[in-house]
Amino acid sequence: MADPRGFLTVRDRELPPRRPIPIRLMDWSEVKDELAKEPGVLKRQAGRCMDCGIPFCHQGCPLGNLIPEWNDLTWREHWEEAIDRLHATNNFPEFTGRICPAPCETSCVLGINQPAVTIKNIEVSIVDEAFKRGYVRPFIAQRHTGRTIAVVGSGPAGLAAAQQLTRAGHTVAVYERSNRLGGLMRYGVPSFKMEKQHIDRRLEQMEAEGTVFRAGVDIGRDIPWDHLRARYDAVLVATGAGAPRDLPIPGRYLKGIHFAMPYLTQANLVAEGAEVLKQTTAAGKHVIIIGGGDTGSDCLGTALRQGAASVTTMAIGVKPPADRDNKNQPWPVHPHLYEISSSHEEGGERHYLASTVEFVGDEDHHVTALRVATTEVMPNGMRGPAPGTERELPADLVLLSLGFTGPEADLLSQQLGLTVTERQALVRDERFATPVPGVFVAGDAGRGQSLVVWAIAEGRAAAAAIDEYLTGSTELPAPVTARTSALRA
Repeated sequence: MADPRGFLTVRDRELPPRRPIPIRLMDWSEVKDELAKEPGVLKRQAGRCMDCGIPFCHQGCPLGNLIPEWNDLTWREHWEEAIDRLHATNNFPEFTGRICPAPCETSCVLGINQPAVTIKNIEVSIVDEAFKRGYVRPFIAQRHTGRTIAVVGSGPAGLAAAQQLTRAGHTVAVYERSNRLGGLMRYGVPSFKMEKQHIDRRLEQMEAEGTVFRAGVDIGRDIPWDHLRARYDAVLVATGAGAPRDLPIPGRYLKGIHFAMPYLTQANLVAEGAEVLKQTTAAGKHVIIIGGGDTGSDCLGTALRQGAASVTTMAIGVKPPADRDNKNQPWPVHPHLYEISSSHEEGGERHYLASTVEFVGDEDHHVTALRVATTEVMPNGMRGPAPGTERELPADLVLLSLGFTGPEADLLSQQLGLTVTERQALVRDERFATPVPGVFVAGDAGRGQSLVVWAIAEGRAAAAAIDEYLTGSTELPAPVTARTSALRA
């Protein structure tokens, strides 16, 4: 390492400040204030990376990012070499550096007795600096194989696979049913977490490399799955796990109760300048978000920007601990901790051990309140409402942010004969191949709802499997197999 005593001389963890809350609630721009970053912070933080012998951050990252190497290059300000090492394992560090929860940091050796290295911020700083300096260029294949591949889905798994396969010399077409590319990164992740310019500039690079994009095409309806398979030498299903988990309790039929993702999609469309007829908005309403994960946090920040009268987030489980429990969540595993996102800083209330009992409505069949009770954990581990603890909370808008149950697989099953596992993921083998020859599955469609870093890792690995299927061998890296991906879910 460039500074072997850096972690001893610089013990504090420094991150870019966030813009003042009253200002950032007035727009949809990213909350981080990069302009306010003190010169030298990045160099000091990169210098904290230890010469630790066994870099457990590699184990924590599904992509196997070469973190100590590009930390060292950042400390030396060798930006072109740093982005080369970063791109060696990660196609889209501008995505992971913004929306990944950074399991690499909770595996950092320094984190045993000090705050971990700011790996995520160093990562995104490298790629942003590389774009500014013109170091991110198209990689044009020197030969073409004549083989054709259809990638269905333009989220991180589909885009990573498409870029790898295009660079291997194949002709790749990416199909996306939405009118713009990016999958849930485009319409599910609010711009205050990741502005869409980061997607657009990467798509420009991919187009220059030769990847073909077909937006606004719903495979299964506009083009049947079996027809698509007949057109191409291989097909990769990277459609995500978009089927939302419902909450079938009394009053579910009432108006004003919506799934989180359509609500976020509408808000993102409007933020990008589109007109959405009959948009579901939180303006002036008492909003309750059921589900305490990242999507719920995104709904919170969105509702506050829309001018909600109040926002309450409900979680059925116990409030997580603020610090790592070394007995049950020892280093270097990724712990489940109480996190305060930028949206939580901005307002709203958070309730834990809250079991939703019933949706209450008025004579117009519109939700007016939520009847909740304190969660009771049964001896068999099941959870339910404790008798005598019920209360009502006012609600004009309820957002269900309870995760996803799996991919929308009906048409895939009917038209291609694909099946799903007990966990409602598409069946595939260790090489991401389905029982249908030439059809592969990557990302959440085969793994279940997961992280952006896992999606990129699976996209890269599936690309290697497809390349080998088409040509008999491959030089593309494969960071994971479908089996190891499932084991680490």
